[in-house]
Amino acid sequence: MIQASYTQKELLFKKPARTSRGEIRSHQVYYITLKTGNKIGIGEAAPLKGLSLDDRPDFEQKIASCCLFINDGFPISDLDLSEFPSLKFAFESARLSLQHQQPFKLFENSFFAGTPIKINGLIWMSTKVQMLTEALEKAEQGYDCIKFKVGALDFDEECRMLESFRKRYSAFKIELRLDANGAFTVDEAQTKLKELSRFDIHSIEQPIKPKLTDWMQELCAQSPIPIALDEELIGVDNALDGFKLLSVIKPQYIILKPTLLGGMAVADEWIQIAQKQQIGWWATSALESNIGLNAIAQWCSTHKPLLPQGLGTGSLYKNNISSPLVIDNGYLAYNSVLSWAAADDL
Repeated sequence: MIQASYTQKELLFKKPARTSRGEIRSHQVYYITLKTGNKIGIGEAAPLKGLSLDDRPDFEQKIASCCLFINDGFPISDLDLSEFPSLKFAFESARLSLQHQQPFKLFENSFFAGTPIKINGLIWMSTKVQMLTEALEKAEQGYDCIKFKVGALDFDEECRMLESFRKRYSAFKIELRLDANGAFTVDEAQTKLKELSRFDIHSIEQPIKPKLTDWMQELCAQSPIPIALDEELIGVDNALDGFKLLSVIKPQYIILKPTLLGGMAVADEWIQIAQKQQIGWWATSALESNIGLNAIAQWCSTHKPLLPQGLGTGSLYKNNISSPLVIDNGYLAYNSVLSWAAADDL
């Protein structure tokens, strides 16, 4: 019989993380633990404030009721998690790890065996000088793909920052991605995209707010920079509306965040939908601790990704869970020589 329990942890950022939606100093996460015999499975539920569908007051109450449901002998598959995507991801991760002797192993694949995944270096919003300094440091650290969060600074300042970076590193050396988090208005988006295209940008995530389908369709058709949908996918029932959404908007890429979409199986379905329409994709963590990041990285590795993935957020926290996850030379790797924190310490 499976026994379920949970704990919570407040992750503290080394420095405030800024996006066009505001500043984040800490992040509340929950760890789901499943036990049967001498085996343990662990998953992470980490809804993002103001963005996740399950960012709601009764979230912890829902976790407690799910654990009680399982402890009363009912199967995990009978849980109704349709309105709780991050919790669905957590139970999915815990069930997968429960199938292995090691609680932090979810899949038999190359990542767990030591083959690294190429990732982008993430530059959070700050001052122009600070962002440029961090980007140049990332380049020196071996990243050949760097992503800037944009939309909070004065637009001319952001352009000057990108111009300064491009004077040091051409598109042949460093690929640049942008993430606007919906910061541009529909009236200014096309003009700003044209201006940004001067800097040889690989792609831009969510230039305008989600649910502006007609405007996003027009942008994707006319933008000189390939567009990736991110927040646009949140809350969409991919089985019912996923194919239609992508066929109407016709983005060049989609961004997959299992915590926000409802798990890895749902992300697999989005990949299938996208591939049928020749739409590219990459996965991105959503500020999970190393527990959730490990699950996403192992899942991502099953697809043998060719593009750099957005899996570099583990180093943001000063009190993250100790783990074998390491970043080196623009790659995320699983170093089995290193140890996880004890499961009982979560």
